[in-house]
Amino acid sequence: MTVRIATFNAENLFRRLKVFALQEDEERQEVLEDYTELVSLLEQESYARDRKRIAALIKKHAVYDGDRDSTRQFSVQETRGRHTLFSVRRRQDDVVVDVEAEGRADWTGWVDLVRDDLDWPAVRNTGRVVSEVDADILLLVEVEDRLTLERFNTQVLAGALGRRPYPYNMLVDGNDGRGIDVALLSRHPITSVRPHVFDPDPERPGEHLFSRDCPEFEIQLNGTPLVLLGNHLKSKANDDPVLRLAQARRVAEIYEAARERTPHVAVAGDLNDHPESEPVEALLDTGLRDAMSHSAYRGVPGTYAPCDTEQRKIDYLLFPPPLWHRVQHVGLETRGIFWFPPPEIKHFDEVTSKATAASDHAALYADLDM
Repeated sequence: MTVRIATFNAENLFRRLKVFALQEDEERQEVLEDYTELVSLLEQESYARDRKRIAALIKKHAVYDGDRDSTRQFSVQETRGRHTLFSVRRRQDDVVVDVEAEGRADWTGWVDLVRDDLDWPAVRNTGRVVSEVDADILLLVEVEDRLTLERFNTQVLAGALGRRPYPYNMLVDGNDGRGIDVALLSRHPITSVRPHVFDPDPERPGEHLFSRDCPEFEIQLNGTPLVLLGNHLKSKANDDPVLRLAQARRVAEIYEAARERTPHVAVAGDLNDHPESEPVEALLDTGLRDAMSHSAYRGVPGTYAPCDTEQRKIDYLLFPPPLWHRVQHVGLETRGIFWFPPPEIKHFDEVTSKATAASDHAALYADLDM
């Protein structure tokens, strides 16, 4: 029996963060840094020292503007019946933001990055990538929630594209409040899921280690369990290589423990680092091998637009020796990416811009004789 295993960072299925639609890297990075700073400031017991900075960030990004056509990138969510975080006064052509809360205990709420609904062509092209890869087991990265995954499965894959839907899908909410979770679509029964959302960070008391999660999906293959460890390690935005390395080392420990239950354990997902980086080497040191280093692979070296160098390789399928010898073919589906001018990769005719692209990531897949 041939089984196709794949991984694809879909960058959300129906709704995507507005910040990622910004064309300029510097502008996008500035928004993310300001968002992170505001979240951090609002977690403090007292706002006395940083009241002006909080107000400045709220004003800078027009957080108070809730109009439908607002350009704001993040918003403050508050529950009714509690003190508000801030109020707004308008003076002619100016806006004055007053921080009303004295500290974290004085209001109930949080800060959210704003989402936009994806246009139908982008959703359809995401479905096109998934249907063209046609994996038996597909690890998806950056998925909103399980019900959204099911709607995508039935309404897009089956309904719009006429492909057979996946009978099994699973997602456990992780630690990232932006709704970019790790999920699984499978044609084989998912018999158990073991999350690691509560794994502690040894260097940050009280904090969780994984930015999202490292779920252990156990899938039944003709009586033989396959364990797939799904990953989305710490991003290089606000780069934290120490945290990413700690996450990779913990994935290696989870992998070794899973191999005591079955020899068929694979690691998949977006590791957010290149093949010679310390986090990836920490995983390869266990004996795992990168599918794109297999002699069966003949494609471009990267997995992230424009996929032209190994520095652009951040998505992985890693197999242990018992599975490595079963690999028959390895491929990369790049046609959901838009890049201009065109590099070595090609895209679907329906992918005409970044707005209609499925993702900036390619889908990586491998066929195994099981």
